[in-house]
Order: sequence, then C-alpha cells, then structure tokens
Amino acid sequence: MRQWFPRVSSLTLALAAGTTVAVGAAGVAGAYLYSARHSESLLESAREMARTQGELIQAALEHQMMEDDRTLIAQMIETFGRQPNIERVVLLDRKGTPQFSSVPIDKAAADFTPGSPTCRVCHEMPAAARDTSRVLDTQGGTVLRTVIPVRNQPKCQQCHDPSHRINGVLMLDLNTEAIRAGMDRDLRRMVFGTGVLTLALITGIAVLIRVVVLRRLQKFETAARAIAAGDLARRVPSRGSDTISWLAREFNTMADSMTNLVGEVQGQQQRLETIINSIDDGIVVLDPDRTIVAANRAFVARTGDVRAHVLGCGCRQAGVPGVCGVGDCPTLACLGSKARQVRICERRRPDGQTAWEEVHASPVLGSSGEVRLVVEVWRDISDRRTAEARLAESHRLASLGLLASGFSHELNTPLATVLTCVEGILRDAGEAVTDADRSYVQESASIAREQLLRCRGITQHFLRLARGHASPVELIDIAAGLEAAVRLVQPTARAHGVQLTLAGPLPAVHARAVDAELQHVVINLVLNAIQASAPGGRVELGLAPGDPVRIVVRDHGCGIAPEQHARIFEPFFSARPGGTGLGLFLSLTFVRQWGGDLSVSSEPGRGSTFEIRLPAAAGEATRASA
Repeated sequence: MRQWFPRVSSLTLALAAGTTVAVGAAGVAGAYLYSARHSESLLESAREMARTQGELIQAALEHQMMEDDRTLIAQMIETFGRQPNIERVVLLDRKGTPQFSSVPIDKAAADFTPGSPTCRVCHEMPAAARDTSRVLDTQGGTVLRTVIPVRNQPKCQQCHDPSHRINGVLMLDLNTEAIRAGMDRDLRRMVFGTGVLTLALITGIAVLIRVVVLRRLQKFETAARAIAAGDLARRVPSRGSDTISWLAREFNTMADSMTNLVGEVQGQQQRLETIINSIDDGIVVLDPDRTIVAANRAFVARTGDVRAHVLGCGCRQAGVPGVCGVGDCPTLACLGSKARQVRICERRRPDGQTAWEEVHASPVLGSSGEVRLVVEVWRDISDRRTAEARLAESHRLASLGLLASGFSHELNTPLATVLTCVEGILRDAGEAVTDADRSYVQESASIAREQLLRCRGITQHFLRLARGHASPVELIDIAAGLEAAVRLVQPTARAHGVQLTLAGPLPAVHARAVDAELQHVVINLVLNAIQASAPGGRVELGLAPGDPVRIVVRDHGCGIAPEQHARIFEPFFSARPGGTGLGLFLSLTFVRQWGGDLSVSSEPGRGSTFEIRLPAAAGEATRASA
C-alpha cells in the first residue's frame, strides 16, 4: 500500500523547527524594522504637512495682521481649526499668552501655561536642541504639535518693537490617531504579507531540504537497514560532487570493508564450527540460567534430539533427555566457585546402553569478574573405565604372581639349607659317632633350626605384605646380622666348594632397618656370588662403618655382561638359567625402603662387587670418625 504522507523523523522535525524559527525570527525582525521605519516616515510626512499648513496659515494671518482685522483673524484660525486632522490652532504672543485659538481661549490658556506638561517637554531642553515638531501626550490624546515662530519682519515693525525678533508663535496640533490607524493598518497588512511570505518560504525550504537532503539521507537509512538484515550487497547511489555524494562514497567504502570483514568472520566461524563438530567430545555452552546457547554435533547426538530443539532449552528440560545423570551439577558448582569443575556421570544412551562421561565445566568470566557463560566438555570414558578395570585386574594378578614368586623364592633358600643339614645329620647318624661328628651334627641341627625359624619369619612377612602392612623398622646390629647370614649360607658354600670369608673383626655398627629383610638381602647377594664362582673360588663379605654404612659382597667369578648390567635389578630378569629374577629386585626394594641404596660394579671374567649403603644411626658417624 502506498504511503501518502512521508514518514516524519526527528531530523525532519528538527530541520522544520529550525527553519521555522530562523525564518520567523527574520520575518519578525524585518517587520519590526519596517514598522519602525514606516512610522518614522509617516511622522516625517505629517511634520512636513504640518509645517506646510502652518506656513500657509502664517502667511494668511500675516496678511490680515497687516490690515489689523482681528475679527477676520479669529475667523480664519477657527476655520483652520475645523480642517480634517487638525486638533487646534493657537496664536500666542511673544509672552506665551494665547491671543487667538480654534478652541475656547480659556482652555487654550490652561494648556499653554509655562508649567503645563506640554510646554515643559520642550522648554526643559536647550533652545538649540528643540525641534519645530514633536509628538505630545495631552489630555485629549496624542497630537503632533508644530511650532512656527512669527518673526518681526520690517513690515511688522510699524506696530511692534524693532528690537524684538519674534512677535509671537503659531501652534498647530495635528491629531495622530489617523496616522496611527494608518500605521496599524499598514502593519497588519505587512504582518499578513510577511506571514504568507514566511509560510511560502518555509514550505519551499522544507521541500528543498526534503528533496535535496532528506530523501537522499533516507537512502542511507534504507541501505543500512538492508545491510543489517543481511543484504550485504546493498549500496547507496554516489553520483554527484556535493557533500552527500562524498558521504555516500565513504559509506559504500565502509560497507565494502564491513562486508569483507563479515565474510572473514563467517568463514572463520564456519571453520571453527567444522573443527568443533569434528571433535568426538561433546561441547555445550550454557548461560547463568543453564540455558543451552551453543552445542556441537557430538553433544546433540548424545541428546538423541535435533539441534533446533536443543538450543534455547534448559539442560534439565524434557527436550534434552538423559544427558546429565550427576547429582552435583558441575555448571552450578562452576557458577558458584568461578573455578573449573570435573565430574563423572552416568548417561543413558538413546539405544538404552549405559555410558560413563567425564564432564569438564570451565567458566567464561566477564570484565568485572562475573561468570557470563559456562563451557562443558563431555568425554565418553566408558572404554577407558573398562580398560582401567582390566588393568587393575592385571595388576592384581601380577601382584599376586609376584608375591607367590617371591614367597617361593624366599622359602626355597632356607628349605634347601635345612635339607642339606638334615641330609648331613642322616648321613652321619648311620656312622660311628665321634666327638667331631657330634659337633658337626649339633651345628647342622642348629642351622636347620635357624632356617626353619627364618621360613616362619618369611611366611609372616609375606602375610603382612598381602595385608598391606610393612615390617617394623628398628635399630639393629649390622655385624650380628652379617654373622648370622654367614652361618646360614656357610653349608651351601662348602657344598659348592667356595670359600666364604667374613672380614673381621667386624665393628659394632647400628642402622635402622628390618633384621629379617637385611639378612634376606645379604643371603641373596652371597648366594648369587657363590653361584657365580667356580669351585675353589672365594667370596668376601665386609662391613665398613661411617655414614653411610657400607656392606660389601665381592666375588671373583664370571662377572656380569655389559648388556645385562642395566637390567639386573628389573623384576623377572635373570642371567642365570632357572632363576626367577626376583632376588635382586626385592633386595633393592628393601634397601631403598630404609633410605639406602644398592649398587654393583662388575667386569666379565673377573667378578662382581655389590655394595649396600645404609644411613648410619644417630651418633654412628661421629664414633666412626673418632
């Protein structure tokens, strides 16, 4: 439907109001100046007419004065007083006394006394500043009074004193009401004409502004609205060389830049959406009311709905079913703490299966520190939880296997020693018993007893490990432990034909450790040294005080190959056929639990040296130095 009336904007109203005020002010100023000038012109015309009439009257009166006909003079003045617009005519002598008047002489005498207001207006001024005509306010109204002096001419000096310059004064009062009526009439006409002219001028200016300015500016508004609505190709006509044309070209340049910028932003947005949608993790952005404002394809797939239904919905509404199954909402916690939150929740998939999700909620803070948005990242950890469960089961089985292997390894050593001792006792029991044999049998029985007690200690130790309890660490005598270990291993050394020596006498050294485990470590190292030595070889065990306390086990056997040197402390690694690979691993573990360390130096074909370093007990280092 066509719009018959143009839309009135604030700019149109402002221009119309400004133009009206400007033209109206100009018209009022012009009318005022014209009125003032016209009034002065009318008054000047009235003065000229009054002077002319006065001079005519003066000439007529002078002629009658020469004849000295006073009656005729009075009639003439009365006749002149009845002329249109003439208020009155008064002839005064040189003393200011009215002699003839067109109005009653007594009234004229009252008006022309020296103290009357009409006379005082002129007489208070210097003679040089007085004018022949003046507008005066009288009791009868406003009049234009013209004063014409009757000069003492030579022809008048027959009756008047020649020494006088003026014989009298002729006063002619003109009624100004007609003049004012004409002025008012002319003013009304002028105001009407000025109003019509002003209206025509305002109309012309308004039409000109609308055609030349507003209509062209409306094209800017239309183009701006079209660009804002998505029509990025819309431009403003820029023909011409005036200011608006220049502004149109600048507007089009700005629109081109904005179009390019919008294109780049849209391209980046599409690339960003493509990247986000290619992520398998669900990404969703929520406002402080937990309303979904953005989501990627993976999150929408988790809801089992479409994007149009998900966006704008609350995360707990029916439009997004089964997404969040955690009681402690990470978004609420993030809004309250303004810090990143991590939750594990159980989600029901659209196919009815259960999935585990790890939800990371991160806040997006505003300039004043408030949480404006919360970004949630949903990661499906169902496979990871399954793998972790399997790994935990594998670790549990490996731990049980390691415990069983260690238990078997630890128990086999004392049992082998007990078996050797018992076999010796049985062998010697069938022969003649001598004092030497009896001593040997007692020693073997004592060793068997110690090894059985050690088996019991090992069993209790592994039971504590199975229950998660560690053996108590206490201050022990290192020398006594080494002597006990040597007694236990000595039968095995004799069986292998290896000489086991203990460097002595051993100093009294104490350290914090577990006595049974320390004996286990020493026995394990000595047995490895015996097994690495050939028959007739020698194994040396020594103790050096200080801080740390050093226990040295040295053999002269086959040594360790360089490629095996870095792996000998790994579990289940053994360079000896039939070995479990747990002896050195457990020994290193025990020593490090006490704050010490176990190291080895070896050369193939020339033997190996194992060194146990334990932190000395308080005061041991001082006594060693002394």
